[in-house]
Amino acid sequence: MPFLGQDWRSPGQSWVKTADGWTRFLDEKSGGFVGDISSFCKKEDHNKENLFNSLNYDAAAKKRKKDLLNNKAKIQYFHQEKWIYVHKGSTKERHGYCTLGEAFNRLDFSSAILDSRRFNYVVRLLELIAKSQLTSLSGIAQKNYMNILEKVVQKVLEDQQNIRLIRELLQTLYTSLCTLVQRVGKSVLVGNINMWVHRMETILHWQQQLNNIQITRPAFKGTTLTDLPLCLQLNIMQRLSDGRDLVSLGQVAPDLQVLSEDRLLWKKLCQYHFTDRQIRKRLILSDKGQLDWKKMYFKLIRCYPRKEQYGDTLQLCRHCHILSWKGTDHPCTANNPETCSTSLSPQDFINLFRF
Repeated sequence: MPFLGQDWRSPGQSWVKTADGWTRFLDEKSGGFVGDISSFCKKEDHNKENLFNSLNYDAAAKKRKKDLLNNKAKIQYFHQEKWIYVHKGSTKERHGYCTLGEAFNRLDFSSAILDSRRFNYVVRLLELIAKSQLTSLSGIAQKNYMNILEKVVQKVLEDQQNIRLIRELLQTLYTSLCTLVQRVGKSVLVGNINMWVHRMETILHWQQQLNNIQITRPAFKGTTLTDLPLCLQLNIMQRLSDGRDLVSLGQVAPDLQVLSEDRLLWKKLCQYHFTDRQIRKRLILSDKGQLDWKKMYFKLIRCYPRKEQYGDTLQLCRHCHILSWKGTDHPCTANNPETCSTSLSPQDFINLFRF
């Protein structure tokens, strides 16, 4: 109401809005009006105006309720179709409905890790969350994070593949949890501190299981990598994007050791991951006066991030603001849906929900 310090609820008093503002008047039983009587409408007109405003308020309230129900139904439908709606328009939330935790819960990462094309993408996303975004997840999202991580570890133990990748993920997560529990304080973590101590013990158990893996040589006898011509062996080694894999492969057999030291192989690897400017800043010469591309590579990866490559990535439709996996189409209403999709790296996915 347009007043301060006065109680307008005294008997026989009412307020009406005029062109000059709110004015008080008395009921007929109280003895007349306060103010200029000629400036007011009749009491019947005043009641009609109040009734009309009340109807407008009811209609607006019904519309807001209907929009809310439509939004909830839309989000649920998108979740069933394996893609989610990222809404823009809220002033408090940069991308509307979804926080990182909500998006992490709605996208089916548990099924994605079973797809070899998406496995590395999910693992990288888990690693980035463990480094800096763990405290931004809700309690349900943190529980879902640990469940997905458990499935990832079980898959690696069964397949005996990507062992080093998961070791690094578990070490990153354990280091982050130690920092949060010991240095920052338990108040930043959702849930009982004893639950997080138990989870840290579980991570140590997983690490021990990975360390105890003994890779057995296949029982069948057939053509192996060393049986192929040298040109084919070198061609296969050129498709490896991690220098540590080249070093490990060179330890298998003497012939592969020679190929793993090929200067052209390490040169292509450096040029694939880093720019010419970055390479020029980290030049290393060998004893023979030539560029030592192998040493340059391991020095460059300590200074700059490597180029990321994934078999499948999440896509963001700029027209519909929908997140989906690359192979999952959504009913886009744009004239050219193919031109509206943008591939998101794991870091780009996290940046979508930063305020």
